[in-house]
Amino acid sequence: MSKSLDRLTLLASFVRIAERGSISAAARDLGFSQASVSRHLGELETRLETRLIERTTHSLALTDAGEAALLEARQLLQGWGALAERFKDQDQLSGTLQVIAPVALGQLHLIDAALDWQVKHPDVRLNWRLDDAEINLVQSGYDLWVRIGRPKDDRLIVRELVQVERLVVAAPELARSLVTPHPDALKSVPGVSLAPFEGARLPLTSSEGQRMTVSLPPAFSTNNIFAALKAARKGLGYAVMPKWLVADEVDRGVLIDALPDWRAPPLMVTACYLPSRRQSRLLSAFVDRASEALPRLRGFQLITDEAGLSDDVSQIRVT
Repeated sequence: MSKSLDRLTLLASFVRIAERGSISAAARDLGFSQASVSRHLGELETRLETRLIERTTHSLALTDAGEAALLEARQLLQGWGALAERFKDQDQLSGTLQVIAPVALGQLHLIDAALDWQVKHPDVRLNWRLDDAEINLVQSGYDLWVRIGRPKDDRLIVRELVQVERLVVAAPELARSLVTPHPDALKSVPGVSLAPFEGARLPLTSSEGQRMTVSLPPAFSTNNIFAALKAARKGLGYAVMPKWLVADEVDRGVLIDALPDWRAPPLMVTACYLPSRRQSRLLSAFVDRASEALPRLRGFQLITDEAGLSDDVSQIRVT
């Protein structure tokens, strides 16, 4: 084994240990024995002349040096991957792509595009994680972050994929209690808040361009979109929901479009990645697939300059 390859193996073992929090789990992922991965870690620490991981009987923890080395190790491995990718068969994709996406979008729609794409590229391995929380993409080790809205980290490259139409829905009984299908009528009924998604005030725009903002005192507040949807179905309050999630239920009358002439600001689905991953054919091919597949689905639209998209990242973390 060459010295350069040996160093990459040491780095790969260290990164996987840090990500998995376990030498045994890292060994299973990498196809090495536990003893081999432990030796890789020890050898790397010897070469760097510093301890990277504190080991106890029941846990592993990165040292300060380990935290710094983890970022460098990931960048080196990504750089090697980009170099190797450049000389591969241009018609055949291979390698591992690590993707993190919102729970509902990733579970209900984006997963289909991802799996169809992987079937066409059987040499590709996907690490698919669903999480609505804000992440530090630099530290996470993921190649691609599909999220709602723009990230706060201005180091990331951001590609806009689609916009999401949102409507105000309510259970039939609650919708019938509205005096008129107008935002003013919401003042007399409770709401379901997807916190910190909506905040305390809800801007609305009519089909004729009129704008209004209504307060949103919630009867039920949650950070999970599926919980908010269930609360709306049970009539606990009206809720602002993405059309792609509730369109079928509106068609069946399970939920009512309470303000058919008014809409909440559409949101933007973005693909975010580090500049070091700019040249990755694997990442680019996946993003291209997502940008082609999502606009074909009900409730997603191509982004236009007149979209009026919400830029408040603090209000668009969960969807």
